[in-house]
Amino acid sequence: MRTSILSLIVFLAVLPLVAAESAARPNLLVIFTDDHGWADLGAQGVRQDIRTPHLDTLAAGGLRAASGYVTAPQCVPSRAGLLSGRYQNRFGVESNAESVAPFAAERTIAERLKEAGYVTGMAGKWHLGDNTKIAEHGFDKVFFKHSNAPGFWNMDLEGKDIEPAEQRGGGYHLDLIADFACAFIKRHARQPFFFYLAPRAPHTPLDAPPKYTSRFPGEMPERRRQALAMISAVDDGVGRILATLREHKLEERTLIFVIGDNGAPLKIHKLDSPLPSDPGGWDGSLNEPMNGEKGTLCEGGIRTPWLAYWKGAIPGGQVFAHPVISLDVAATVVALAGLEIRPGELDGVNLIPFFTGENKAAPHERLCWRWTAQSAIREGKWKLLRGGPREYLFDLDADPGEKQNLLDTHPEIAKRLRDHLQAWGADLQPPGVESNSLGRAASNYFDYYLDGKPAARPAPAQESQEPAARREERNKRRGIQANQ
Repeated sequence: MRTSILSLIVFLAVLPLVAAESAARPNLLVIFTDDHGWADLGAQGVRQDIRTPHLDTLAAGGLRAASGYVTAPQCVPSRAGLLSGRYQNRFGVESNAESVAPFAAERTIAERLKEAGYVTGMAGKWHLGDNTKIAEHGFDKVFFKHSNAPGFWNMDLEGKDIEPAEQRGGGYHLDLIADFACAFIKRHARQPFFFYLAPRAPHTPLDAPPKYTSRFPGEMPERRRQALAMISAVDDGVGRILATLREHKLEERTLIFVIGDNGAPLKIHKLDSPLPSDPGGWDGSLNEPMNGEKGTLCEGGIRTPWLAYWKGAIPGGQVFAHPVISLDVAATVVALAGLEIRPGELDGVNLIPFFTGENKAAPHERLCWRWTAQSAIREGKWKLLRGGPREYLFDLDADPGEKQNLLDTHPEIAKRLRDHLQAWGADLQPPGVESNSLGRAASNYFDYYLDGKPAARPAPAQESQEPAARREERNKRRGIQANQ
């Protein structure tokens, strides 16, 4: 009896300490949109046709990074960089064309946070290997779903565990993954959690239902209407997630990042081609006033919507001018979880002291990129961009649209940046500032966006005559590749 009473006293004494420790470690929510152009966020103030009230609420109540970057202008490497917290070029994930096998050896944010007692979950697009094995990368609750085709999950929308199984139907994929996030939050409201929400939006194939397209009447390219509708669906999901956090009094205990995985694919001409016949064409999103697009290390390829929101911790209404990058997410959340990190283990920095104003300096002295035959470095306002034998120097403060090549005007600055870039490239796998030759598509982009050459207008795509049922069956046989 005396032992039982002593155990109870110890438990009651320790309980407040455990609760305090849990409260000190915030919940973490990362929303990673897909082919989402820099212009397409209401808070950016670029477009009048966009409708993102809930995302704009995050920007108003938190921070919008005016120079927020990702590590690559393409889906796979960008996601590998975000989730590992390391430049993906260090472990051999260069582009969508290479195997993602090296990613399996990397410790993800989820794996690290589980060590700190976090419960972890994800929903949406994966694109980093077998969709049925996402749990092996540290995610406890999983809902792979990036189209209306079958998905895969181990928890249902009521928050109940189920045997890992194929998921079919039930509604629009962008709605379902937000509902899954809400179910996860409700279930784990009493313990620290990390959730990764990766909507396949507005990436093609464009598939918004009338519920969302009807919000954007009037004359406009149909691809634009679809992009606006899909982004609106994502925004609705953000609204439901915020409501769930508030319902469980978790808003002040949850740090939220919203980042686009790369810029919008414009295919130069932004053709409003028929949706079924050109699933890989322009996705309807826009990068203006940034130059370039997905597939380039121009600003339009790697500078994306980038928000951070933590009510009561990050002062609201900020437009953060210094460059930040998706690598910083891992470094930030690991620091907040109280985990020890060896020097050089992660490539980002903990952004919280910078976002709160405790540290007035720039988080990074410089940022670097390599994507196949392209490489770039940014140091303050200066950016050096290379593509095969071509080289450009831009003052991004004066020229964010990268129109004035200052290479001949400031050769000493170009040399300094080139030397830093080459030193950084020496540690990559394979080493160097390029891993391939400049392909035809990239050459065309450089001709048009950087050298001012006119681009030949392609023939318009023809509406597919393939029956819808046959097309759906063919896409089903292709499996996970159909919508990536």
